[in-house]
Amino acid sequence: MLIALIERDDELHIIFTERALHLRHHPGQVSFPGGKHETFDSSLQQTAIRETNEEIGIKPEFIEIIGQLPSLKTTSGFEVFPIVAFVDQRFSLNIDANEVKSVFEVPLRFLLDSKNFHLQHLIANKKRHSTYCIGYQNNLIWGATAQMLKNLQQLLLSNDV
Repeated sequence: MLIALIERDDELHIIFTERALHLRHHPGQVSFPGGKHETFDSSLQQTAIRETNEEIGIKPEFIEIIGQLPSLKTTSGFEVFPIVAFVDQRFSLNIDANEVKSVFEVPLRFLLDSKNFHLQHLIANKKRHSTYCIGYQNNLIWGATAQMLKNLQQLLLSNDV
């Protein structure tokens, strides 16, 4: 997954995708660009860059990797590896409709405000789970994506950074 930071109007935003509705896994959910590591990928960073280019058309030369968050295991059995990068605002989108329904951005300052995170409970795989939810405009960010944002928030707001 690529947590893509982009500067707009003198502040940072994060790029999100809404997954295509026909996908087998997590259709219609908000996520970061990214996907499955392939054997030909030289690293997880290269996977995130390649998948971002395939899904929404941001060319590798517009992406500068700056770090990685700890991996996250999801309730649906996936393990994701969030890669953090700056994206040059001169990119142009080229959305692959087979994978992505839409793309939107959220100001980082909104995502750093703990008041915008709400804890919800749900049943998945016959077990009760807690998940963070963040509403922004007409979009609901929840599940693993929201947890990665919470992890990023805690990292950026800690005294260690």
